[in-house]
Amino acid sequence: MTEKPKSGVDAADRYIEQHYFSVHGMSSSFAATVGAATMRIQSEHGIAGNFVEVGAFAGRYFIALSHALKDDERAIGFDTFHWPSAKVKTKLEENIAQYGVPSRSIVVAADSMKLSAKDILALAPGKKVRFFHVDGEHTPEHLANDLSLATETLDPRGVICLDDMLHAGYPTLPVIVDGFLKREPSLRVFCVIDREDIAAQTKYMICREPMFDFYIGELLKAFPDNVWPLGADFRYEKKALVLSPDPKLPNFDDLL
Repeated sequence: MTEKPKSGVDAADRYIEQHYFSVHGMSSSFAATVGAATMRIQSEHGIAGNFVEVGAFAGRYFIALSHALKDDERAIGFDTFHWPSAKVKTKLEENIAQYGVPSRSIVVAADSMKLSAKDILALAPGKKVRFFHVDGEHTPEHLANDLSLATETLDPRGVICLDDMLHAGYPTLPVIVDGFLKREPSLRVFCVIDREDIAAQTKYMICREPMFDFYIGELLKAFPDNVWPLGADFRYEKKALVLSPDPKLPNFDDLL
């Protein structure tokens, strides 16, 4: 059996291996591993800042990436905490206390449509965001708003990660992303993280154009056995990276 990939962040890898599926949520363990690895790469190259998640829910993905922060950085989680009931906020706080890093974590009950970039940056002053995960309300209006918040708060070398991009239940969301990226040509999708199953869906990872080759090169080194060789065609000069838990291709050798 092929060994599961690791992020290189010991605390994150322990949590993902031992406790990830004890926490309610739908983000895949593979996506969390790639996210934590991306933050490790950032730290190794002097890219500092906070982690923000819109749609923290019960904390499955939030806790994983909070382990990849430095002690002076913060994980800031937003959610309306209305679904499936108000109990989810209490559960998030309990999960952070049991599995996460409480001293690094800030939990805020809020609708992201009512937030400004200034509101987000004021929660942990002095640092911009180096990793912004969007997994909030899956409406065109919320996604467009969350993309704007991420762009306005992001460190120039940071990453925006979008969840549920090719989800059968939300087929129009990539259209919103495409329109946003056309209005923000400095942003590029550099990596597609393939889904694990119908619940644990595809993520897009976005950076500013000067960081495109950097992140692809570092993730190629981190996950050499998870690269889908055909890449993702976003009509850039170069294809984006595709990482998959199972990057197999059909065998067409008998047609050659």
